[in-house]
Amino acid sequence: MASRGHPSALIQRADGIANYLPTPSGMLIGVLPQAPLTAARARLLPGDTLLFYADGLTKARIGPGRELYGEDALRTFTGAQPPASPQALITALLAGFGEGLDDDTALLALSVPAPLPTPASENLT
Repeated sequence: MASRGHPSALIQRADGIANYLPTPSGMLIGVLPQAPLTAARARLLPGDTLLFYADGLTKARIGPGRELYGEDALRTFTGAQPPASPQALITALLAGFGEGLDDDTALLALSVPAPLPTPASENLT
């Protein structure tokens, strides 16, 4: 993946840890005909969710003082969510903002499905 002008992607791990992927900063794609690209890689394990978002999410204004939401709050919130599905994570993120989202706010979440539990009848030998 390459971010090129967008914030670093966030990984919600199946074990409840959420961290940003280190992505190299760089010039926006399309500004120059031959922009150099540097890719970042991460391994997603079963139950992990990868969240891409536009900076309108972290620039949202929240609370009575309309404080900036920020990257730390996003990581903390994401880590506190139970690993469920990409849809559940996006729904939970958007639920609390109300009128606070007034900039571009695009979200894309992808996940690696967690293995289904083995039925108890199959565990008998």
